[in-house]
Amino acid sequence: MKLVLASSSPRRKDLLTQIGFAPDIIESPDIPELPNKKEKPADFARRMGVEKAEIIAAKHNDAVIIAADTLVAVGTRIIGKAENRDEAFRDLSLMQGRNHRVYTGMCIIKKSEGGGQRSVKVVETTVRFKHMTADEINWYLDQGEWQGKSGSFTLMGIGAGFIQHIKGSHTNVIGLPLCEARNVLIGMGLCPKV
Repeated sequence: MKLVLASSSPRRKDLLTQIGFAPDIIESPDIPELPNKKEKPADFARRMGVEKAEIIAAKHNDAVIIAADTLVAVGTRIIGKAENRDEAFRDLSLMQGRNHRVYTGMCIIKKSEGGGQRSVKVVETTVRFKHMTADEINWYLDQGEWQGKSGSFTLMGIGAGFIQHIKGSHTNVIGLPLCEARNVLIGMGLCPKV
């Protein structure tokens, strides 16, 4: 049975490959990623994960489709991907010195002739940044690592040097909670390949 990753994220592909579940097909859904009015961060992450999986699942039979959406929130405020340096500075300034939450909504759908299965999970990880000076934030922004990243940072690079504490799955912060994903994939009959 083929494993289809419904994401263009190279990090998700690498994470799955790392635990023996290299995707056979990578296909990114093209959907608007906008929260509904008053939608809570966890609910938004869950909805996006489900919508992405369903769109790609409609194109494949006899396959397992895995989709995820990761977002950062401070309280109920969703911090998206900054479109420019000023937005990135604002977001990092808001998060520095305090806890924020990273949510990943993950949906895994198994489609087969004998029926199907579906698993939907939202995994939450709490991250605390150190107090950062404006010079530190500007230095980090100068590195360009913030571009295209939820919350304008990544745990996989120099941004890790500003993180004081993580409570929960660190791979969730990268883009896919691996322990949860592995358990579901094995439960659906897939075997890791090393």
